[in-house]
Amino acid sequence: MITWSYFPRNAAITELGRETVGCFEQVADIISSEKNDHLIGPKFKDATSDKVLGHVRGPLKKLGFEVETGKSKAEKINVPVLFGLNGKPEKSFDADAFHRGERFVLEVEAGRAVVNYQFLKDLFQACVMVDVDYLGIAVRKVYKGSKDFERVHFFFDTLYTSGRLKLPLKGVLLIGY
Repeated sequence: MITWSYFPRNAAITELGRETVGCFEQVADIISSEKNDHLIGPKFKDATSDKVLGHVRGPLKKLGFEVETGKSKAEKINVPVLFGLNGKPEKSFDADAFHRGERFVLEVEAGRAVVNYQFLKDLFQACVMVDVDYLGIAVRKVYKGSKDFERVHFFFDTLYTSGRLKLPLKGVLLIGY
């Protein structure tokens, strides 16, 4: 079962956000970390974020997302951050998926989501990307016994509830798989 939360909590999830959750729900039996946590390692081929992204790639593309297809420069989704002379992008970050029309960037994480605080890097990068209003982060519900979704949810809930830090994003969607 997919679990999700949308921030700020006083705003309704967007239609694209709801449809994005639906993409994960379509493949929930395959990517479920709760169902497969005991298989982490070489036996569980879908433990990596690339494998999970591969399972949701088709449904995301149907929604209009550009989706990373590999690790070469041509296969990555590049989102500008800074521009230089003659308007040429000077600094950019890669995204797992990007819906340009809705200004929605999506990152899919696996084991590094909490252990290496990858979700914070994703948040920072989305905040400085040009033409990005919404961020979606998909994380495992369980990773090696750790409740990663709950930990990331607690962080975002604290961030938004405290009101001490204002983000330039209209919304953040957290998806637990």
